[in-house]
Amino acid sequence: MAAISMFYGLVIYLYHYDNIRHHVPHIHVKYQGEWTVFSILDGEIIEGELKSDKTKLVQAWMLIHREELLADWELAKDGQAVFKIDPLK
Repeated sequence: MAAISMFYGLVIYLYHYDNIRHHVPHIHVKYQGEWTVFSILDGEIIEGELKSDKTKLVQAWMLIHREELLADWELAKDGQAVFKIDPLK
């Protein structure tokens, strides 16, 4: 597991070798002790719940950084080191 970005109390993670359970490129988001999984491809929630305003922040960030997220996903699913991604400003 690697934290790749943090902003507004949200911590974004990619897990190594994590392509079996959800079968799509995705990120894990931790906010106030709760976990939510988002699809990188369309920004939709795959698992969990997140407040509407925080969901919109994550989705905006994902839209801005989609190419970087997909590149990091390819590295993470093969167990390689991932790169940090700039936070939402």
